[in-house]
Amino acid sequence: MASETEQDLRAQVLIVEDEAEHADVMADALRKPGHVCTIVHDVPSAIEELKGGAFDIVVTDLRMPNSGGANSVDAEGANAGFVILNEAASLQPDAQTIMVTAHGDVATARTAFKHGAFDFIEKPLDLALFRSLIDRAAEKVLLRHHAGEFSELVQHDGFEGIIAGSEPMRRILETVRKVAASNLSVLITGESGTGKELIAEAIHRNSLRKSKKFVTFNCAGQSESLIEDQLFGHVRGAFTGAEKDREGVFEYADGGTLFLDEVGDMPLAMQPKLLRALESGEVIRLGSNDPRKTDVRFVTATNKDLPEAIKAGQFREDLYFRIKGTQVHLPALRERREDIPRIVRHAVARFAGELNAPVPDISDAAMMRLSSFGWPGNVRQLLNVVQNMVVIAGGEPLDVRHIPDDIASGEDNPDAPLASGGSLAGTSLEQLEKRAIRETLRLTGGNREQTANLLGIGERTLYRKLKEYGLR
Repeated sequence: MASETEQDLRAQVLIVEDEAEHADVMADALRKPGHVCTIVHDVPSAIEELKGGAFDIVVTDLRMPNSGGANSVDAEGANAGFVILNEAASLQPDAQTIMVTAHGDVATARTAFKHGAFDFIEKPLDLALFRSLIDRAAEKVLLRHHAGEFSELVQHDGFEGIIAGSEPMRRILETVRKVAASNLSVLITGESGTGKELIAEAIHRNSLRKSKKFVTFNCAGQSESLIEDQLFGHVRGAFTGAEKDREGVFEYADGGTLFLDEVGDMPLAMQPKLLRALESGEVIRLGSNDPRKTDVRFVTATNKDLPEAIKAGQFREDLYFRIKGTQVHLPALRERREDIPRIVRHAVARFAGELNAPVPDISDAAMMRLSSFGWPGNVRQLLNVVQNMVVIAGGEPLDVRHIPDDIASGEDNPDAPLASGGSLAGTSLEQLEKRAIRETLRLTGGNREQTANLLGIGERTLYRKLKEYGLR
C-alpha cells in the first residue's frame, strides 16, 4: 500500500503544449509515478481548464504559434506562456507553474519567475530532470496543504478534529482565524454532522477569551419555559421547586463564549427575549425584576435555512441579523472528498489508541470505498463507521470486508457529486465529466479498472473518454 505522502504526491497536472507529440511525451513521463495529466494545445483551451478544473501543477510552453485568440499577447503567440502563468496565478493560486521553452535564456527565465513560475526548463527535455522538477513542485503543494491543516482541534462527542486539507476547509480556517480575535457574533451553518461545534470551540480557543469558559447549550426539543430558565436562570421561589437562586448559561459563560447549537429550533415566543439579552448584554432571572449585566461572545449554529424559516414565520428576521455578525458555512463531506483519507487515518489512529492496540493499515480498496461514498451523515457518520471497522477488525488490517454492508454496497445518494470545489452551477457537463474522471484517477492512483468501476462505466468507455478529453 502506498504511503499517505506518496498518494498526496500524485498531482493533477495541466500540460499546455501546441505540439501534440511533445505533450504526449511529457504526459507519459508523468503517468508512471501516478500523476494525472490533462493536455490542451492552445491558450483559450488552457484558460477553460483553469476555470473548470482543479490543478496542482501547470506546465506550459512559452511559444505557441497556433494559440491565437483574444487572450494571447500577440498574433504569433510568442508570449502565450506568460498569459498562462498569469491566468494560473488568478484562477489556480495554489498551483505551481513550470515554463517550458526551446528559446531559453536568462532574460526569459527571469521574466518567467517574475510571472510566478516555480521553475524553468528548456527543450529538448531531460525526462528524468522533468520528473524530478514535477515531484519537487508536488512536494511544495503538499507542504502548503499540510501547513493549512486543521489537524485536530478538539475531540468532542466522538468527533475527530476537523481536517482542512481541502480548499473549502482552508478558507474556513482562515475565516476562523480572522473573526476569532473580534467580538463579532458568528453564525455557523451546515448539515448535521459536519462539525459545527468544533468550529465554535475553535473560535473560542483562538480568541482573547480562551482562558474563560466555553459553554454549549442546545436549543432543540425544549419548551419555552425550560429554555428561558436554562438561559437566564431563576431566583428562589420563582416557581414550584425553585428552592434556591440559580444562574443561567449567560451568567455562567460571563467573560467567555456562549455557543447556542440548533438555534433555528428555538421557540418563536422565546426569540425576542434572546434578542433583548444580546442587544443589551443584560439578563433577568425568572421571578426577578433586576437585570444582571453579562459579557459573552455569542456563537450560534443551525442546520436549517434561516431565511426560509423567516419567510415561513418561524424565525425572527431581527434576531437573524443580530446573530449573523459573520457566517461560516461548513461544506458537506461529499463536497470535500479529498479530506476523507486524512480523516480516516486520524480516526483509525485515535480509535486504535483507545483500544490500546497497534494502529492497523487500511487497504486501498477500503479507502476508495470510503472516499466514494456520499456520507449523508457527514463526518459524524464516517467516524462511527471507522470506529466500528477498527473494533470489528480486531487488530487486522482494515479492508472492504470490515465496512458495514450499507456503506460497502454504496447505498447512499446516487446524485451526490464526486468532485469537490463549491457550486457546480454554470459548469458544462463536459467539464463535470472531465473533473470526475480526473479526481477518480487520482484516487485510484491511475488504475483504469478501479476508476471505471467507481464511475460506473466500462473500461473501453473510460479509455475512449481519456483520449477524447486529452487525459493520461
